[in-house]
Amino acid sequence: MSRDLRNPLQRARGLGSAKEGVGHWWNQRLTAIALVFLVLWFVVLVLGLLGHDYQAVRASIARPWNAILMVAFIVAAFWHSVLGLQVVIEDYVHTRWVEVTSMIVIKLLAVAGVISGVFAVLRIALGS
Repeated sequence: MSRDLRNPLQRARGLGSAKEGVGHWWNQRLTAIALVFLVLWFVVLVLGLLGHDYQAVRASIARPWNAILMVAFIVAAFWHSVLGLQVVIEDYVHTRWVEVTSMIVIKLLAVAGVISGVFAVLRIALGS
């Protein structure tokens, strides 16, 4: 007895699971868990810096652990948003070229955001 639950036409066309759904789901959950801790750290950092001048804020971000956590926050936030927007686009956009174009634009914007955010943190951390 065959354990393949696809109908014969789907089997002939090779249609079925792309085998990527579980990995996507796990990545989204892991970035969400990471963001819980990173957002808490970020809120504590920002609340602790209220009322301080520019130099104090810059010095705080330049500390190694704060710089590392800030970079992790930026990367996790953009990665998580791309994963979430991908699901929305796949579920609700039914025109293939619009779907592909949207995904390309979202990924390019996310890469640009990560690069600019990490560059800004590195400039602060390295004192340029």
